[in-house]
Amino acid sequence: MTETTGTLDSGRIFWRSRLPDQPAGVLVLVHGVAEHSGRYDHVGKAFAAAGFAVYALDHAGHGRSAGHRANIGSIDSAADNVAALLDLARGAHPGLPAFLVGHSMGSLIVLYLATRAPLDVAGIVVSAPPLVIPVGNPIQRALAPLLSRFTPNLGVLKLDSSMISRDPAVVAAYDADPLVYRGMLPARTGAEILAATGAVKQRLAKLTVPVLVLHGAADALADPTSADLIERGSGATDLTVIRYDGLYHEVFNEPERDRVLADAITWLTAHL
Repeated sequence: MTETTGTLDSGRIFWRSRLPDQPAGVLVLVHGVAEHSGRYDHVGKAFAAAGFAVYALDHAGHGRSAGHRANIGSIDSAADNVAALLDLARGAHPGLPAFLVGHSMGSLIVLYLATRAPLDVAGIVVSAPPLVIPVGNPIQRALAPLLSRFTPNLGVLKLDSSMISRDPAVVAAYDADPLVYRGMLPARTGAEILAATGAVKQRLAKLTVPVLVLHGAADALADPTSADLIERGSGATDLTVIRYDGLYHEVFNEPERDRVLADAITWLTAHL
């Protein structure tokens, strides 16, 4: 197995890959807000062992990518970077079926990309899609566009790390990780996430690629009813929703992670 790294957008966006000797498919992993692609190394290893050439990037302002910390700039630019990495991966492995796998804000970006224009992929996997967000109060939501415009880097909301996983080791590693942003999320990122949720909900009928939704039923950061919205409103005829009783936000980092990974790999392999 080979590991490589590189950059996009004139060196601003960092990406990494994990490549099996003879891949059967190509997969781009898309991480969530305030974190980075390295937190999904175990996920990439599992997918690569299953025969997928795995690529993952750090969003603008995240991990090893350039930009003000945790400020993604815009959902459109984030989606463009994911599309660019998908093109790069496809170019390196021509003819192989391609997939996108996103978590939380990453799944929102994947859904945004898949509904913005026709997307030529064999399928997408979305973990904890945040179409219904319980955090933040009405005043913060109302002020979000104004703050994003005039004070884009102003901190407005801090995530509670205890909500990401029931595994204390995962929470401790998250809090100690120097590439995880533990300050207040910038106004620009919050406003872009809220705007993207509205856009995706309005155009769910345009989501026609095969979809797998994975959601923890005890997720307090991305409401599990988000999966219900996709189930009811999606235009996809090939749609699978798996809800995990008792699991928190990061289903790939819960004590039951092996079962979740097996479910994802089974679905991906069936769609090669």
